[in-house]
Order: sequence, then structure tokens, then C-alpha cells
Amino acid sequence: MTETATHTAGAFTPPARFAVPGRIEVNGRVAGTWQTATLTEIHRETPGASTFRFAVPGWAGHLPGQHLMLRLTAEDGYRAQRHYSLASAPDESGHIELTLDRVPDGEVSGWFHTVARPGDRIEVRGPLSGFFAWPGDRPALLLGAGSGVVPLMSMVRHHRARGLTVPLRLLVSARGPEELIYAREFGAETTPVFTRTAPAGTPVGRLTSAHLAPLLSEPPAGGWEAYVCGSNAFAEHASRLLVAAGQPVERIRIERFG
Repeated sequence: MTETATHTAGAFTPPARFAVPGRIEVNGRVAGTWQTATLTEIHRETPGASTFRFAVPGWAGHLPGQHLMLRLTAEDGYRAQRHYSLASAPDESGHIELTLDRVPDGEVSGWFHTVARPGDRIEVRGPLSGFFAWPGDRPALLLGAGSGVVPLMSMVRHHRARGLTVPLRLLVSARGPEELIYAREFGAETTPVFTRTAPAGTPVGRLTSAHLAPLLSEPPAGGWEAYVCGSNAFAEHASRLLVAAGQPVERIRIERFG
């Protein structure tokens, strides 16, 4: 994924409960060091997406919304690297989770979905980027589509695990219920938007201003910090809706892929 701004170098300490508002600084030395990650579990989320859990004993910790660089090395020495958002909430378990879509002809996602087994080892480095990180200190309005929900789910899980009372809402778009990643985990904070098929009585169509109106017309004290993640097309569409509804541009953080 690419961000709308670069991160800054400096010291980074995961918060016990809250962190200083604003951009999160990233420890350049830690983020630049490759570590061995051992695959421990694989869990199917949808027909095309699975969650992969890794043990990383030297993991420095992360904030919801950050990502890492993953590296695979073939027997002949060929290497492939990809950026992936962290799905797991920060904790001290020494484990992290990634949720990966199987991309047609994708050499890395294809390996994970067809070859990878518990016990396999890969390399990771991170956490990377402080721009999209949410430390849990401000009301968060989260908008995601498809696998764009992955870093947002890290925020939702963090909110629950820490028992945070700061307002948090998630609007997530998928083509249909069967493609809604993490569907079984969603609660009252989540509004699903289905673009192709939906349960009886549920409207079908893309995200509109009508979905945002109830939240933006009655914002929490201090207003929302909006986090948007998805394809280029979704990111542009969602951010335009937010601006048109009165959300300050400087309080919209965008991460996109494709």
C-alpha cells in the first residue's frame, strides 16, 4: 500500500493505553531490520482471503494502521517483497497477523494461499509508516473496502482490547456478504455496505453520502479523524464524499492499493 504522506524517523514506543496525538514517529533502525517470522496458524476469512498468524519473537510492537515489509526467498536465491497491513491489535504475545487476498497471478499471495503451511519461515521488517496509525486517542471514523478493512480491523480490535471509550465507527464495503472479511467479528460499531448482493431487505449499492450523514451530522466532541483504505477508486470516492459532507481535508488519512 502507499500512503498520502511519508513517515518521519525517530523513537517509537507503543502506548500502554494512549499516545501523543498527531503523526507517529517510526524508529528507522527497527523498521530497517529484517526478522524471522514463523507461520503458526492459517484461518480462512472468505473464499478469497485468509489470515496468517506468525510468531516474531523480536517484534518491537506496532500501532493499529501500520504495516510491514514481507520478504520471501526461493531456493535459487530469488526474492520477492511486498507491503502488507497488520491485522492484529498491538499486544505482547510475540505474534502478528496478516490477512491476504489471493491476487490472480500474484506470486506472493499465491504462495501463501497454495503452498504455505504452519512452520514455514519468512522475513519481515517493521512496523512501517506512522501516517495511517491510530493510537486510540481521538474519535475515529473508518471507511474501508475489500481488503482495505485489514488495517481498520486492527484499530477496532485495539479499541476493544484496551476498553477504549473514545468513539469509533466502521463503514466497510464488500461486493456481498460472502466477501465481507471479519464479518463474524463486527459489532454495533460497524455498518456494512454491499455493492452487488445483499441479504433480503438490505439496499445494494456503493457507499453514498446517506451512509455518512448520520455520523457527520452529529460528530463527537472534537470531531472525527477519518481513515480511508481501499482501492484507488474507492479511496477517491470515499474521500470526496467526506469532504462534500464537511469533513476537514486535513483530518482525512488515506491508504490505498492498486
